[in-house]
Amino acid sequence: MLDGQLTVDTNRPVRFAFTVTNTGDVPVTLEFSDACKADFVVLDDETEHWRWSKGQMFAQVISDLTLPPGGDETFEAAWEDPNPGTYAVRAELTADEQCEAETTFSIA
Repeated sequence: MLDGQLTVDTNRPVRFAFTVTNTGDVPVTLEFSDACKADFVVLDDETEHWRWSKGQMFAQVISDLTLPPGGDETFEAAWEDPNPGTYAVRAELTADEQCEAETTFSIA
């Protein structure tokens, strides 16, 4: 079983850290179809303001990552030029196993 935690540092640039933890008692192997391991989406209500993967190209490389029981992996992204406002951010693992986390934050 996977658990996701998402933290936000609102200094500029805004930094996101998505930590995926294996909370089960057996190893979990995550399989990825390309070099993008996680994605981050910033929303205001239903309007998407920023997506980390938008406009990027990722190598088409199949890879895997094994998390032992209690093990974790952190994925990070930075939003360079946000406008002031209150937003929700959602982080999503792009592996064959689903895991996501969401939180809100404000930019002054």
